Amino acid sequence: MRGFLEHLAHERRLSAHTTRNYARDIAQLIDLAGDTPLPRIQVQQVRRFVSQLHGRGLDGRTLARMLSAWRGFFKYLARDHGYAVNPALGIRAPRSARKLPPALSPDEATRLMGIGETTALALRDKAILELFYSSGLRLSELTGLDLDGINLRDATVRVTGKGNKTRIVPVGSHALAAIKAWLPRRQGLLRGDGTALFVGKNGRRLGPRAVQARLKHWALKLGLSANVHPHVLRHSFASHVLQSSGDLRAVQEMLGHASISTTQVYTHLDFQHLAKAYDAAHPRARRKT
Repeated sequence: MRGFLEHLAHERRLSAHTTRNYARDIAQLIDLAGDTPLPRIQVQQVRRFVSQLHGRGLDGRTLARMLSAWRGFFKYLARDHGYAVNPALGIRAPRSARKLPPALSPDEATRLMGIGETTALALRDKAILELFYSSGLRLSELTGLDLDGINLRDATVRVTGKGNKTRIVPVGSHALAAIKAWLPRRQGLLRGDGTALFVGKNGRRLGPRAVQARLKHWALKLGLSANVHPHVLRHSFASHVLQSSGDLRAVQEMLGHASISTTQVYTHLDFQHLAKAYDAAHPRARRKT
C-alpha cells in the first residue's frame, strides 16, 4: 500500500488530498477483506464488499470512487507485484440520484460581492470572492495561486487543477479591479517567500480553511445563507455562464473538467431557469386558479 501511494504521488503526480482519499479507500478494502489475502480476492467478493458498504448508507458516487481506487490498486499490484487478476474490473456501483449543485442567484452573487470595507483583509476577501465567481476556480486552485499566475494585462489566470493539469481562464473586470486594489495592501502583510497571491495576517499563504471561514463570515454579514462555501461560487459561475451563453464546451474548459459528462449537470440548472421563465411568460403555461 505504501508503494502504491508513492506511485500516486510521484509517478501520477496526484495531490496530497487525492492521495489521502486513495489511502482511505484502500484501507477500507483491506478491512473488508479481513483474513483473505489480496491475491485471493475474487469478483464476487468485491461485489459483496460494495453491497455491504451500500447497506451502510454509502451512496453510488462514493462507491464509484472507491471502486476506481480499488481498480487502480490492483492494476498497480499486477504491474509491480505479479498479481494475475483485477477483481474490481467490470463492477459498477449502484446508481444514486444525481443532485443538482447549489448555486446562488445572480442577485445573491452580486450582494456577496458587495464588500464595502477598505481594510487590507476586506480588500483581500473581496478579491478572493470576485475571483471565485469570475473564473470558477476550485478552492485548492485559488489557495495555490501565485502572484505570477495572474496576468492583469491579458485578464487571465493560470491555475493548476486536478491531475496536475494547467489551464488558463478569463478574469472579469470586477475581479481584476478587486485584485488591483488588493495588491498594494498585500505588500504590507507579506512575509516569507512572497510568491502567494493571497496571504493572511501572518503574511503567509492563506490556507483552505481560512478561505472557507472568511466566505462564511461575509455571507452571514451580507445577509446570505451560512451554507455558502467556495464550491457554491464555482457552481454559480458555471450555471450563470451557461444560462447566458449556452456553450457547454466553453464551460467545461473553464472549469477544467476532464469529461463533458461532469459539466452536463449544469444543463439541468439551465433547464430549471428556462422552465421558470416559460411558466411565468407563456400564456398557455399558466395554471388557472
